[in-house]
Amino acid sequence: MSTAPRIDIDPAAFWADPYPMLAKMRKEAPIAFVPQLGSTLLTSRDDISISEKQIDVFSSHQPAGLMNRLMGHNMMRKDGEAHQVERRAMFPTVSPKTVKAHWTAQFQAHADRIIDCIEPGRVDFMRDFALPFSGECLKSITGLTNIGFEDMDAWSQGMIEGIANYAGDPAVESRCHTATSGIDAAIDDILPVMRKQPDQSILGVLLASGMPMESVRANVKLAISGGQNEPRKAIAGTIWALLTHPEQLDLVLRGEVTWLQAFEEYARWISPIGMSPRRITKPWSIRDVAFETDERVFLMFGSANRDEKHFELADQFDVRRDVTKSVAFGAGPHFCAGAFASRAMIADVALPTLFARAKQLEIADDEPVRIGGWAFRGLQNLPVRWLH
Repeated sequence: MSTAPRIDIDPAAFWADPYPMLAKMRKEAPIAFVPQLGSTLLTSRDDISISEKQIDVFSSHQPAGLMNRLMGHNMMRKDGEAHQVERRAMFPTVSPKTVKAHWTAQFQAHADRIIDCIEPGRVDFMRDFALPFSGECLKSITGLTNIGFEDMDAWSQGMIEGIANYAGDPAVESRCHTATSGIDAAIDDILPVMRKQPDQSILGVLLASGMPMESVRANVKLAISGGQNEPRKAIAGTIWALLTHPEQLDLVLRGEVTWLQAFEEYARWISPIGMSPRRITKPWSIRDVAFETDERVFLMFGSANRDEKHFELADQFDVRRDVTKSVAFGAGPHFCAGAFASRAMIADVALPTLFARAKQLEIADDEPVRIGGWAFRGLQNLPVRWLH
């Protein structure tokens, strides 16, 4: 392992709120080995931004990693040309042009239909809007329109928990296998239709590209793992942040700040993807810390986005903040391929539609809002009182 200082964490406390410990690391040991996670953590924004671009040292290719073992070898776990080939194959689905011309109207239709079905009163906006909206949008984008949004959500959660299962819990791994088997069955079910009438979905364009079926399956699973979990958490989280900061919501409603600015600030403040793993490919040093070949390191995006060197009063939510230094969508060659689609779903459709149609939208006081996670972080519920 690296020569980085050792810092112990309480895993339960770290899951409940990682930010105090991450702040301690940035101050005392910005590169630290955490035995409870079996990895060396990079916590400063500068170290992460530089290292993520050095793919010859900080490799995404992890043959023995949890994602490869549980979900298949997808583009996120490839580097260089192997990564770019698969990224280019998927680009026709998620390009800014396609998102604007094709997907945004479908996102809007999903949002309107789901809102129409919500009964006024006390609701859980995570369960009743964010989850089904994210799931329906992802069904469209992936091409798996033969399933329910509940399946999409369960599969995403199963894989997310599986690839963050560094404690090796067999029950968590079993749920992940159930999820990936369900996805394979759904792909098999719709393949005859998709081969006859390919569309602009991820499955459609990957099949048309001639990509090997093993890689098609792996990349559809990748899209589901992040494309459901992160958007639903970001939608609910941004609504919660704005409702609990009414003066900032007023700035957005008056047009002084855009919905996109509000979403981007939330994604900085509580990063849905808090960490990305890397494998060290050769002996390497950063300042006085030496790394060994094949060592595992975690790039802590959630910490980078609260780095005091780049964000003043970083622990505060502020929609007026300059977020150009945020790495909520990653950086370098592995910048999130679905970023444009996510921004359209959340900033162009979900947020403005919800607040335009709401006669009353306020946090309910009969149940606490629960937030958790460090590798993948966000709200688990959003109790509100809603009239439309």
